[in-house]
Amino acid sequence: MKIGFDNKKYVKIQSKKIKERFKLFDKLYLEVGGKLFDDSHAARILPGFKNDVKISMFQELKDDLEIIFCINAKDIEKNKTREEYGITYDNEIIKLINKSKNMGFSVNSVVVTLYNNQISVDKFIKKLNRNGIKTYIHTFTKGYPTDVDTIVSEEGYGKNPYIETTKPLILVNAPGPGSGKLATCLSQIYHENQRGVNAGYAKFETFPVWNLPLKHPVNLAYEAATADLKDRNMIDPFHLEKYGTIAVNYNRDIETFPILKNILNKVSGKDIYYSPTDMGVNMVGFCITNNAVVEEASKKEIVRRYYTEKVNYKMGLADEDTFKKIHLLMNELNIDENYLDVVKASLDKKEKEKGLPVIALKINRKIITGKQTSLLSPAGAVILNVIKYLSKIPDDIYLLSPSILEPMLKLKKDLGTGERLTLQEVLTALSISSVTNPLAQKAISCIKKINGVDAHATYIVTGSDKKALKDLKINLTCENEFIEE
Repeated sequence: MKIGFDNKKYVKIQSKKIKERFKLFDKLYLEVGGKLFDDSHAARILPGFKNDVKISMFQELKDDLEIIFCINAKDIEKNKTREEYGITYDNEIIKLINKSKNMGFSVNSVVVTLYNNQISVDKFIKKLNRNGIKTYIHTFTKGYPTDVDTIVSEEGYGKNPYIETTKPLILVNAPGPGSGKLATCLSQIYHENQRGVNAGYAKFETFPVWNLPLKHPVNLAYEAATADLKDRNMIDPFHLEKYGTIAVNYNRDIETFPILKNILNKVSGKDIYYSPTDMGVNMVGFCITNNAVVEEASKKEIVRRYYTEKVNYKMGLADEDTFKKIHLLMNELNIDENYLDVVKASLDKKEKEKGLPVIALKINRKIITGKQTSLLSPAGAVILNVIKYLSKIPDDIYLLSPSILEPMLKLKKDLGTGERLTLQEVLTALSISSVTNPLAQKAISCIKKINGVDAHATYIVTGSDKKALKDLKINLTCENEFIEE
């Protein structure tokens, strides 16, 4: 993989920037946008960016920080799901808490925002409490967003319970956007200042990158990733007016900044920030080492998002406007679906195979395909073909004998659990065979080399095949066609 981003430099200058902001206050509430762990979006569009770089940086400050997680009650009620892992936001919160604690971080609590007596939310809160996780409930803030006097009063933020914190740096994170991180920070700053504590706010959000051009593919990839939220990048007018410098931000921060500025002034008695960009501590743009590599990666990510939202639309999870907006971004960059060359390869193979479902995968500049057979799903077939290629095993040699696979398939059909073997079942059979079969052992040792490659399916991949491909860290896109798997 070509590298376009200096991760070591990023850790150094980003940590320094956070520490500088940290020193301005007795207590800093740092809103962490995006993913605290496994920032796969950033890793895809900035080759060289390490997925867990954020949490790695905070490990240096571990003794001085604690973490608050937020979740919107409406997301619990709707069973909103994290696309990357296929798990709901409420389960993601528990996963984040456990992962944080295992790494030695102090987790303060979970704040359930916009609570409105939802039964499913009450069950979730009970689950957290029974697992020893402290929870706080925030309802809609009276007066928000225009009546600042009411917001910053006992009738507004004062109605929210005060979250007892003991560390000078508090990270506020969530499983996804719209979870109430900002409102939680502001509510806490109100309570802290009522107690005579000089508490401040800052925002650690990787995208959009303020010191890249507005239409840079990295920033357009952020628009594609948040198309369902109707986000759009804009020049920060407040920053331009105050400093005469062009900086990129996004519409929600720009639209709400006058309100946020007034709230912060009302809480602390002074202006702390003069633009939305001032609030951020983002140094990503200074660490790009190869712009051409980053631009190509970002364009590919935009196409991936386009396919994801087309599938979401077909499944009733998104509006038509979402994938159409991403298509407009593709037009701006003068690219189409075939920017991912696995797309055409998969469709050509499908036509050649008289309409059979196909997955095409690109590795080491070579495109390898797998089709649906009487034994295997396309996912199982393509991964077998890929690891045979990587381990230099000839095509005419069976890695898994039909005498092994056929009894597995017969049992599966007898149990009524499917018509062919899934990728996970194939990998399980391969791992068992590797005990006695040196070729299988050789092949299975190559699986990690598949990490980060592109693949395209001529159908909507679901169930265990989808999960197994994601577990292998494959960048999968799909046509929006259902098949009987």
